[in-house]
Amino acid sequence: MARIPVRRRRRIVRLLLAWYRVERRRLPWRQVADPWAILVSEILLHQTQVDRVVPVYRDFVRRWPDPTSCAAAPLADVKRVTDPLGYHVRGGWLHAIASRVRDRPPPHLPRTAAELRRLPGIGRYTAGAVASIAFGAREPLVDTNVVRLFERLFRLEPDGRRALSPQLWALAATLVPRAAPGDFNQALMELGALVCRPRRPRCGVCPLEPVCATRCPRLRSVRFEAAPTGAVPAPSRSRARRGGRSGGQNRGRIGGAAGRHGPGGVR
Repeated sequence: MARIPVRRRRRIVRLLLAWYRVERRRLPWRQVADPWAILVSEILLHQTQVDRVVPVYRDFVRRWPDPTSCAAAPLADVKRVTDPLGYHVRGGWLHAIASRVRDRPPPHLPRTAAELRRLPGIGRYTAGAVASIAFGAREPLVDTNVVRLFERLFRLEPDGRRALSPQLWALAATLVPRAAPGDFNQALMELGALVCRPRRPRCGVCPLEPVCATRCPRLRSVRFEAAPTGAVPAPSRSRARRGGRSGGQNRGRIGGAAGRHGPGGVR
């Protein structure tokens, strides 16, 4: 596991949260605390740009504001709302999740990432997003925006499969603060989407420039410790099947999710 000095870690958290509270995009799912609405936004944002998701999200939560109403609706009606976004499995996921949790007491959804991952279509990214944003759980998120940000911030060796790397998830977990974990996770994604862009990153306005190893060569790059001899990496689930997200500049939420994307989203 990579080690980051405590002072640097705390400074990253402080600078990023201060930036996010001012610069975050005002998106409809960031204005709510309801776990169902947050889950809906996460699934709609899979592999989809934020500006396309906004009207569909509003229509969806207006029609089915809770799992009970969604489960009672015909699947065809749910898909009629979600399918125009493409990636046609998401309507089925939402309907299946609603059917699974509708008999649970409000807020219906389980509170932990481990329990959320047992629901249809929810993988590690979506579970971490809902748990941290809706329930304040200290869970990490890694999407392509976060991968790119970490590669620059910690001067990591480029790795095309980094979003699936157990080491990177462990690194992300060390950064998530006990206070405001949902805002922090969204801030990481928002910064990757809006500032630390794939091309022409806006380093001059980046709040993390003072602690970025790429911009400040005096800062040490992060090196991952070698895995124990004989260790076998945990198998990763398909992102397309289990709700990951890969980011562009499309994701977002406040107190919720940020230009959200997991191994499949574009915020």
